[in-house]
Amino acid sequence: MSVIIEADNLVKKYGSDSAVDNISFSIEKGEIFGFLGPNGAGKTTTINMLTGMAKITAGRVFYKGLDVTKKIKKAQEIIGVVPDESNLYDEMTGFENLCFCGAIYGLKKKEREERALALLDEFQLADASGKIFKAYSKGMKRKLTIAAALIHKPEILYLDEPTTGIDVASVRQIRALIKNLNREGSTIFLTTHYIEEAERLCDRIAFINKGRIIKIDTVKNLLEDTEESNIVDVIFESIPYEKNILTEKLREKFPDVECFFKNENTIRVNSREKIDISPIVNYLSSEKIFIYEAKLLRSTLEDAFVKMTGIEIDMMKKEKEKK
Repeated sequence: MSVIIEADNLVKKYGSDSAVDNISFSIEKGEIFGFLGPNGAGKTTTINMLTGMAKITAGRVFYKGLDVTKKIKKAQEIIGVVPDESNLYDEMTGFENLCFCGAIYGLKKKEREERALALLDEFQLADASGKIFKAYSKGMKRKLTIAAALIHKPEILYLDEPTTGIDVASVRQIRALIKNLNREGSTIFLTTHYIEEAERLCDRIAFINKGRIIKIDTVKNLLEDTEESNIVDVIFESIPYEKNILTEKLREKFPDVECFFKNENTIRVNSREKIDISPIVNYLSSEKIFIYEAKLLRSTLEDAFVKMTGIEIDMMKKEKEKK
């Protein structure tokens, strides 16, 4: 494989605040590269810098080995961008929107019309080609927005939160489309805060938080890093005080293990060594907490993310609901 995108010490400042703080990474041709992090981590800002939608404060961008930092718009013929919110026109039909995007990229009338019809068929939108975009469902809007980004057959596709806020059936269709596009040779840069989506789709993942990249590796290696740990979920009825008080007590009582709340009724216990869960369960019982179950778990990308970022999954889930 050869490097198709390279970011070299990218910085984006708004006044004295850094939205992106000196990040570097490279993406191989033909891979799906994921940016995983919470809202405000710097995911969209990074895409905007890489695609010429935001001015770079410092650092450089390379496409196919060429420094395009000051002329990214010239590289747009090989780039397709799907923003986190659709940029298509409400009063145009699906077919008209695709043809309009084709015209922007310089496709001749016959070529853009043929390409639009082919994409509408591929994305299962042919029956809705004559409907105005405003009348589309959220899932249909998302699919048409992706189709519009592909109208000029770009080598690189940027997808910013492609499955946020849409129905389950559409999520499955879009994930299948992403896999198919990648099989056909597209290089895909995917931002998401859906951990299961990143684990399912990506070849490599960068964990990003507060504008900084914390870790970049393959999904396989990230999972292997956490498999060294022993992980137990303790599921209980309720607790008689604030969650942070209980975690502080557990960390004080059991300093060799890491404890955090997975959700309102589950504490996750991580340890490098084999865990004897009995003392922990006994301690929780002594705190008047009724235990339903304690179970040993296989490591997941979620565990790797929590371990490396310190961000609890409940926070990510709440952000999903806001979108």
